[in-house]
Amino acid sequence: MNTPGQGSTLTLLADLRQTLGAAQVLTEGDLSAWELDWRRRWRGRALAVVRPGSTEEVAAVVRACAAHGTAIVPQGGNTGLVGGGVPDASGTQILLSLQRMHRLRALDAANLTLTAEAGCVLQTLQVAAHSQGLLLPLSLAAEGSCTLGGNLATNAGGTQVLRWGNARELCLGLEVVTARGEVWQSLSGLRKDNTGYDLRDLFVGSEGTLGIITAATMKLAPLPAAVSTALASCASLADAVALLQRARGRLGSGLTGFEVMNAFSLELVARHFPTLPRPLPAAPWTVLLEHSDTEGEAPARARFESLLGAALEAGEITDCAIAESLAQSRALWQLRESIPLAQAEEGQNIKHDISLPVSAIPDFVAHTDAALQRQWPGVRLVDFGHLGDGNLHYNVQAPPGIEAAAFLAEQEEAVNAVVFDAVAARGGSFSAEHGIGALKRDELARRKSPVALAMMRAIKAALDPQGLFNPGRVL
Repeated sequence: MNTPGQGSTLTLLADLRQTLGAAQVLTEGDLSAWELDWRRRWRGRALAVVRPGSTEEVAAVVRACAAHGTAIVPQGGNTGLVGGGVPDASGTQILLSLQRMHRLRALDAANLTLTAEAGCVLQTLQVAAHSQGLLLPLSLAAEGSCTLGGNLATNAGGTQVLRWGNARELCLGLEVVTARGEVWQSLSGLRKDNTGYDLRDLFVGSEGTLGIITAATMKLAPLPAAVSTALASCASLADAVALLQRARGRLGSGLTGFEVMNAFSLELVARHFPTLPRPLPAAPWTVLLEHSDTEGEAPARARFESLLGAALEAGEITDCAIAESLAQSRALWQLRESIPLAQAEEGQNIKHDISLPVSAIPDFVAHTDAALQRQWPGVRLVDFGHLGDGNLHYNVQAPPGIEAAAFLAEQEEAVNAVVFDAVAARGGSFSAEHGIGALKRDELARRKSPVALAMMRAIKAALDPQGLFNPGRVL
């Protein structure tokens, strides 16, 4: 990709202003809302922030940038954690914000689908589905600000993957602007369409490196008739895995959430959000589990209580608290969802988003906790996440008395080596649901199969031969 000269840059900006209107091409003032990532770890400088309002305008922006050899960084809600949605520091990249594209195009209750533009906030779509007695099962802590396009570009996971799968499993079709500025539209909402290569799955999880997702058709489901939520205390992570096995056997597909939190993660929540209720005393491990049922409230509640009673009798849990209302259920979930916010208050940390076979998780945690403590005595481990689908957020906070930012800058690579080697030894992945972005690009090059990397590079070269889309990310 050639770097455009000053004359070419001025021409490009003039073209973009003519296409979108001057108000939608931002080059001056405070652009930190787009140039600074959520973790405040990556700060870039854009040539311009452009805000198209339609798919046709996105395509026009891409054609103009392609003609001038200018790179494009697509951005949704800017809630990513791996530096994949902000420009670099060169001042030569266009930051393409999709937040003005926020129309709900269709909600087809009979087909159990909704079609929406990429800039729609996830929570807005959840509410729209709920108003029709339906459920959009994608749910994550950032749902009040993350957008559908970003969710799909990163193949977001969240708290209901155990039952419904990642964003990929919930997507039936896409609308995408290609690197040539053409529009591929496949939003029919079909469950079966066996007509050649599955192009949709090329773009889901590609982090804006192959094309720009402008709209999607998503699966919906009927709202459950009853939802039961509980916290349970466990003496060990092995006991939490045993509880998971029991819950799967008793509840089947009705088990829609199974989150685990270590003692220190909830200690951080108590420290930084002291008004949040804590219905159980501190324990080595706390599980948040949720059961959604198509039956009525009474039989669903009875099944849930029976499960927890059996787990208490078996010694898999030492205590439990069942939500008695929707407000209490939300309060339990707020404990879990406040952990990343509490970490941010505590200071920068070394984040890991890993996946492992569930059976391997207790051994991984015991081994890696010990290895990290040997090398960095006093290091604090914030271990929480989606035990039900094998995805842990295994985060490392600096030891007391050591400045958080300095620990991150000086020790991240060495800490990552310990964690990722332990993950690899147990057949896991160093990236579960957050993506690769800029943060893990070099790790991918080291750990991914050479054959897989070659195929990925071939796909990138075929779909984006100029290398205009989100350069420096993933590959």
